[in-house]
Amino acid sequence: MVVILFLVSLAASAFADQVVMKNGDKLTGSVTKSDGKTLVLKTDYAGDLTIKFDAIQSFSTAGDLHVTAGGKTAVGPVSTSGANVVVAAKSGGPVEAPLSSITVMRNEAEEAAFQKAQHPGWKEGWNGSANLGFALTAGNSETRNLNIGLNAVRTGLHDKLTLYETSIYATTSKVAQTPIPTQTTANSNAGGFRYDRDFAPRVFGFGSADFFNNALQNLDLRYILGGGIGYHAIKSPNTTLDLLAGVNYTHESFSDLVAPGDPPTLYNLSDHTGALTIGDNFMHKLGKSSVFNQSFLFYPALGTTNIAFPGDTPNNVHVMRGIFNMGLATKLNKWFGWQLTFNDVFDNHPLASTPPLERNDITLSTGLTFTFTH
Repeated sequence: MVVILFLVSLAASAFADQVVMKNGDKLTGSVTKSDGKTLVLKTDYAGDLTIKFDAIQSFSTAGDLHVTAGGKTAVGPVSTSGANVVVAAKSGGPVEAPLSSITVMRNEAEEAAFQKAQHPGWKEGWNGSANLGFALTAGNSETRNLNIGLNAVRTGLHDKLTLYETSIYATTSKVAQTPIPTQTTANSNAGGFRYDRDFAPRVFGFGSADFFNNALQNLDLRYILGGGIGYHAIKSPNTTLDLLAGVNYTHESFSDLVAPGDPPTLYNLSDHTGALTIGDNFMHKLGKSSVFNQSFLFYPALGTTNIAFPGDTPNNVHVMRGIFNMGLATKLNKWFGWQLTFNDVFDNHPLASTPPLERNDITLSTGLTFTFTH
């Protein structure tokens, strides 16, 4: 029985990958991957071991590895010969290269996972968060506030799709112990998407659509459809900065605006303009659990437009609009976190109305965040 167990162990070690350390230790297991600086050996007795190349005397594998060295890739069992690595390729004979030239080694499972990550389906590769905030007061005052947000990003090898949506709704029915008819004090929604496609390491093309409505501003819908080119000014795991430039088409429609005058009259208005798109997107990771995001899009009109209410003299107006977003998200655990967002929608020439419309629509919200990955 002892002899049989000894022979079985010899057979098992013969078919296992082996790593010989410079201190004389011998490790057996299964080589899963390497980045050219370290080698990962999966063992039954200690799980995954990450070993520095500098500490390895030699190694050999029984199974196939996908090896990239000097810009070329070969597949087959791997062994070392002095300062070189030898791949027993199934076609074309053995391939030998300096050990220092290795950039990637992967076993079949790691290679399959890598290839899938490079070409994910549309349902894969998503990361994002959804946040919900709610506030309620009662007693001397009665108010209700609700804010909802969604941000989702799908990143591929050469493209990225970003979706977003924010909504805020608030009502008041009592102020300082005085009941009043329920009034809506905030009711706005914003959403949109942007698709980026790299056609050079630093340069990409993009297309975008943004939608916004504000009931208190009598803005039924404003949509901005645009596209252009972008530049990855900073592109690192912890920090990214994209600069954008392009053109867009903007359409907006208002209803039941109150024109100044005696007596006041209601009027509707629809308008459309062509404009430039200039802006940036910035992201920076603060430690392991917090992420800061900032974006700014500026839309100066390409020409002037006539904006006037009934009975007024048309005037040529150079319209300039902008959207500024800023957010800080912190993970509390794997699924939940906290988020603070600030949004400012700017219009340099709001329509005449009673009461007058402000140039800026500002939203500051906070709440719990549910994060997801697929």
